[in-house]
This record gives sequence, structure tokens and C-alpha cells, in this order.
Amino acid sequence: MDPNGRYLAGVAHDDFDRARRKAFLSEVGAFLGRRPNDLLSFEQVQQALPMHSQIYRGIQQVPVAAINGSVDRYQDFDRNFLPTQTHTRPRWEAIDRATLALEALPPVQLYKVSDLYFVKDGNHRVSVARERGQEMIDAEVIECPTNVPISADTDTTGLLHLTEYARFLEQTGLDKARPGVSIRFSTLGRFDTLLEHISAHRWYMGIDQHREISWLDAVCDWYDHVYSPLVQVIEETGILGDFAGHTAADLYLWIMDYRYYLEQNTGQQLGPATAVLSYDAEYGRWTRRVARRLNRLMAQAAKPLVVSTDRLLRALGALRPGAD
Repeated sequence: MDPNGRYLAGVAHDDFDRARRKAFLSEVGAFLGRRPNDLLSFEQVQQALPMHSQIYRGIQQVPVAAINGSVDRYQDFDRNFLPTQTHTRPRWEAIDRATLALEALPPVQLYKVSDLYFVKDGNHRVSVARERGQEMIDAEVIECPTNVPISADTDTTGLLHLTEYARFLEQTGLDKARPGVSIRFSTLGRFDTLLEHISAHRWYMGIDQHREISWLDAVCDWYDHVYSPLVQVIEETGILGDFAGHTAADLYLWIMDYRYYLEQNTGQQLGPATAVLSYDAEYGRWTRRVARRLNRLMAQAAKPLVVSTDRLLRALGALRPGAD
């Protein structure tokens, strides 16, 4: 090997060692931060989301940072395409040496799903490009259209959520009837409850209109006149801040249950805005409940309120997060 070749080989060797150290630190950081660090598997995504066609998009430049998955090498690299296995060293270093020598490399082959890319061929080339801070890479792209968006931070649990959402959209046709629709839950199994809401709404529509209501008509009417108005109030009032980690769809289900409870037990019927604000006042931030209880104590007092320290502590203790 000529001196320049030995030099490039030494640099590539050091580059791989540095990339492996970064991969180790990235894994530790992901573990401590409880965030996904594995590459997405194209096969798992393909099983989770409906993909009915493939469209050849030709050769184009693709942002390296948008490549977050692989067809068959998702265990050899982490989410940042750092090498996680020592057996990748020979191929990785060969690509790195070619890059250092300014040799022309063939385009990588990618599948595109939503805004993410999965490597069909060229995993090592993507890894070296990312390690060297390269922003764009030449790629031959095949797009796989899907009606369910997928993001870079999606993990295995996220794929289960997307599977449920995809099934819901197929059963309702809501994404075609109302393009741009987006419904997210923080827990699994909630889309089945939405289907029950739509079925009940269809039944009531049939009674009111004295005719058979088509499934799609019921879906659209439920979305336009039940779901959307309530979610709009939830978003406009900003009460999501009182329910950290949850979504507007979560609150929709809870508030609908709350409205039904009031109707059955008190005969009280609430409009969307009143229902949202009433639910937030009842189950929102625990500090609000403290203030509400103290206000009741003050209202009950016929003279200036004198609250003992012990009583105040008991009131606060009973309302702390997680208390019965």
C-alpha cells in the first residue's frame, strides 16, 4: 500500500473508532433520556401502515438527517446512523477511505415513507456521510405513499399507535372525506371508542331524520358537528396545559364521558365551551382545586376566615397530585 493509502487507512480506522464511541454515548443518553435510539425497520413500518403502491422518483438529493430507517441493516446502526456493531468496520472504513480520496460513489437507494427515508442499499455510505457532517446525499428514491404520517421520533409503541390510526381511517374513510384530518391519542385502544361514538351518532341521526343514514354521512357529521367543535374549544382555551402528556383527542373522550355523566345524573346538558371549562375546573391542575376549596371555605365563613395551619395542610395534602 502506498504512503497515501496507509495514511487514509489510518484516518478511516480512527474515524470508525470515534463513531463507535459516539454510538456508545448516544445509547447511554437515549437510555437516560428514555427516547428511542434504534433505526426504524422498514418491514415493521410496512406491516403497520397501509402502502398500496410504489412510485419511482428517480435520482435526487436527499437530506442525510431525514434518513432514519433501513430495510435490513437496522440492527447495525443507531438512530443517528452511527455503527453499533464491530463487524461493520471493514465496509465502513472502505467507504470512508473512498470519501477521503474524493472517489465518486454510486447513489444510495432509498424508500420514502411520509417524510422519512429507509435505506434499501447504501447503509454504510449514509453512516459515513452523516459522521462527516454531509448534509445532502445522492439517492435513487422509491416513494411508498401512506395516509398516516410517520415522524422521526416514532418507536415501536408509536408504530402500534399508527397501526390503530391506519385501521380507523380505513374503516371510516375520514382522511379522504376530510383531507388533513389528524387525530392522536396518548394511549392505545382509543380508536375503537371513537368508532362506538360514530355508530351511536349514526343511530341518533337516523331517529332524528327518519331515514337510513349511510356510514360515511355519519362519520362526516360526527366529525363536523361533534368532534371538531369540542376539539376546537379545547385548543382555543389552552386547557391542554393542565393535562400534560395528553392530547386533544384524549380530552375529547374524557369530556364526552363527563357530559354524559352530568346528563344522566343531573339532567344538565352542557354545550362544548361550557363542558370544556367545567371539566377543566373539576379535573384540571391541582393548584386550581386548592384555590377552589379555599374559596369554598371563605364563602362558608360569616366572619373573616381564620384557617388553622393544620387544616390548611390537610386541605393541600388532600389535593396534591395522586391523592385520593
